[in-house]
Amino acid sequence: MVQLYNLHPFGSQQVVPCKLEPERFCGGGPDALFVAAGCKVEAFAVAGQELCQPRCAFSTLGRVLRLAYSEAGDYLVAIEEKNQATFLRAYVNWRSKRTENSRVCIRMVGHNVEAPFQETFRDQMSIVEMPLSETPLCISCCPVKGDLLVGCTNKLVLFSLKYQIINEEFPVLDFERSLIIHIHNITPVEISFCVGYVAVMSDLEVLILKLESNPKNGESVHHHPHKPNSPVTQAEDSLTSERKNLSQEKELLSLFCFFSLPHVGYLYLVVKSVELMSVYQYPEKSQQAVLTPQFLHVITSNNLQCFTVRCSAAAAREEDPYVDSTLKACPPVSMDVCALRIQLFIGLKAICHFKNHIILLTKADPEAIPERREAPRRLLKGTSVKLKTPPVAEAGWNLYIVNTISPVQLYKEMVDYSNTYKTAKTQSCIHLLSEAHLLVRAALMDASQLEPGEKAELLEAFKESCGHLGDCYSRLDTQYSHLALPYYKMSGLSMAEVLARVDWAVEDGSQNYERGLIFYISHSLYENLDEELSEELAVKVVQMFHVAEPKQLPHILCSPSMKNINPLTAMSYLRKLDTSGFSSVLVTLTKAAMALKMGDLDMYRNEVKSHSEMKLVCGFILEPRLLIQQKKEQMFPTELAVHLKETQPGLLVASVLGLQKNNKIGIEEADSFFKVLCGKDGDTIPQLLVDFWEAQLIACLPDVLLQELFFKLTSQYIWRLSKRQPPDTIPLRTSKDLINACSHYGLIYPWVNVLITSDSLADKNYTEDLSKLQSLICGPSFDIASVVPFLEPLSEDTVAGLSVQVLCRTRLKEYEQCIDTLLERCPQAVIPYANHELKDENRTLWWKKLLPELCQRIKCGGEKYQLYLSSLKETLSVVAVELELRDFLNVLPEDGTAAFFLPYLLYCSRKKSLT
Repeated sequence: MVQLYNLHPFGSQQVVPCKLEPERFCGGGPDALFVAAGCKVEAFAVAGQELCQPRCAFSTLGRVLRLAYSEAGDYLVAIEEKNQATFLRAYVNWRSKRTENSRVCIRMVGHNVEAPFQETFRDQMSIVEMPLSETPLCISCCPVKGDLLVGCTNKLVLFSLKYQIINEEFPVLDFERSLIIHIHNITPVEISFCVGYVAVMSDLEVLILKLESNPKNGESVHHHPHKPNSPVTQAEDSLTSERKNLSQEKELLSLFCFFSLPHVGYLYLVVKSVELMSVYQYPEKSQQAVLTPQFLHVITSNNLQCFTVRCSAAAAREEDPYVDSTLKACPPVSMDVCALRIQLFIGLKAICHFKNHIILLTKADPEAIPERREAPRRLLKGTSVKLKTPPVAEAGWNLYIVNTISPVQLYKEMVDYSNTYKTAKTQSCIHLLSEAHLLVRAALMDASQLEPGEKAELLEAFKESCGHLGDCYSRLDTQYSHLALPYYKMSGLSMAEVLARVDWAVEDGSQNYERGLIFYISHSLYENLDEELSEELAVKVVQMFHVAEPKQLPHILCSPSMKNINPLTAMSYLRKLDTSGFSSVLVTLTKAAMALKMGDLDMYRNEVKSHSEMKLVCGFILEPRLLIQQKKEQMFPTELAVHLKETQPGLLVASVLGLQKNNKIGIEEADSFFKVLCGKDGDTIPQLLVDFWEAQLIACLPDVLLQELFFKLTSQYIWRLSKRQPPDTIPLRTSKDLINACSHYGLIYPWVNVLITSDSLADKNYTEDLSKLQSLICGPSFDIASVVPFLEPLSEDTVAGLSVQVLCRTRLKEYEQCIDTLLERCPQAVIPYANHELKDENRTLWWKKLLPELCQRIKCGGEKYQLYLSSLKETLSVVAVELELRDFLNVLPEDGTAAFFLPYLLYCSRKKSLT
């Protein structure tokens, strides 16, 4: 369906002072118009103060049948006819043609230009002859690269644009025949070419060909045929593209194919596949149609019609993957097109378009009708139009340049027009504002053609259009109300500015808030924007959600943007909530937070006591912002979190752990939270964070890297032990608690306790950190090798360092080194150590290592003689049980006292009979 509006896209018009009735005309870049009549081409200025003034003229070989201009390369190409022979010629450096009689250089395509001729080529126009074996029927220039495609019977010939470099200052434009595409049984009546895509129209079908590079076989061609339902008696075919400039190089965003029948036009999107975008039903029989990135212009015998197109909407989705998300939006490609204007224009015969100009040929004489050739007329920028030339020149024709008004001016008119629909709350308001938005978006996509002031004006209009669309979707009750959010985001409006646009006035006292506005406000408050609403606006937001979404009220009040809400006002609305339908604990915690803001500790305690600790943790999981808020990408603990740190640190740690379990906070974020909460920065670790790490180990969170957590804890235990630094707060769990609750904390080996009891000077906190570290090392999950390099601060001169070093070596199975260390430092621990560690395959160390070492040290005497002697007796008792008599005799020292060893020998000899 086509909607009709009465807008004014057309501006001023000028008459082009042609000497002869035009047979062909086309645009020549941003500043020229070419008009062909007979064997002559005239160029007129179409920019600045010289609008419609002649620029130059030059003769052609024959009558011009087709005419096209390429902005890339700035050349004009024509199919000319003389004496029933057809020629293809390109006119290069035409701007140097100052007078009609100026010298012209004619050369063959591919002819090498010698350096002595460089000055000649610089100052005069060149005509490049391009001979073909077949008669050329139609031509098309690639708007991006400037390559030339020529349509002949059963084949297409591609000439690539290239430059001959004579010197660094002066390249000479030339062409190279690079590809021939054979299209059997197809006679092209119209072609269009753009960056590897070719549209070919024959009498009954339109083909779209895609050229692909193949390293082995050269170019390959894929085609998609589109057959109209009725014979194409009059049709136009064109490829147009949406492009943007990057570092002076054009990048293709999207490609479109348009062709027209007398009463209907079809616009296709051509990228990954060929998809029908829009169908244009003309109100009367058309003469011709031209497609631009912003509009479709159609002429009938007495009307100039202007329709909107969806090219920018399709290109936006190709360019930006975030379109159609909560961040960005764009009107849909499927949206109904509309006619902006149907302008009376008597005697229209042909139309051409380039840049912001429309070229119209009119003729009052009803007998001078457009020639009905088999080759339909072409419709693109750089296109040309052919008319039947009567034998005798007839008066009554005119060639007009009609300027389209600037996009910003037309946008403003469309916005003003849309205001007539605002109060009625209809879809027409959204439709027209969407058209205005697409108009501005299309103009911004080719920013290379804009002055800096124009671009700034368009960007401002773009943001304004987003704001208008946001207003529509926020106020109108549609299934697309959620689009208020991305459009308001794109508008750059702050939340306060959006709320200021809301009509709060209510006649009957009952306010009705539409879904779009609620959706926008709730999402904005959830996103923790760096914006604080005033107390007045905060109250209005609370009122809004109390009426429309009461379940969201606790969440809304927790947003940093609602910081300025009066806690008394917030409490009054919270008390009105019916908590039977949703989480009462969330309401309770929000009330407790407001009570703290009011300074009412009694009310706070009453609220917190009304639920168990487990339920309170669930409440914090439902709304993490009760504890943690973000502002300007920084994390801040709330007043409630600070209070829990002092009064219920266990609840606080359990709550943050619950947030991490439910992916409401990351590992690093949680660590930062506790550091900020406890006023620690840098490498200083508060005890509450250590409590949190221990709780993570107990919880066995799947996303937590176990060894990384071990490293954090052991590093902190080692640092405090080495500095004899007590924790800044009382730990929530003792080593015994951790051993009982967590499998990663193992039972401390019995011999370790013998070591520890020898240090009577250690305080309780020191002993707890040491026990936790020892328990981790004794646990089944600990990677011992990874922690050894970090044990350096713990000196073996201390009992703590000695116990940890021996534990680690034991876990690494360095038993002999451990025995040496214990014999030297703590002999009383040797036998407990051996009883616990020297088992199974390690039992031989009793007689191979421990027994010889003890005997040797006893020989040396000293103050530890009695300890060594006691240990030797224990060792002999074990060895006597383990070995046979002969083996036992072999391990005894040769210089030992027989009386000392005799009891053990007798036991060893009798044990067989005893068993």
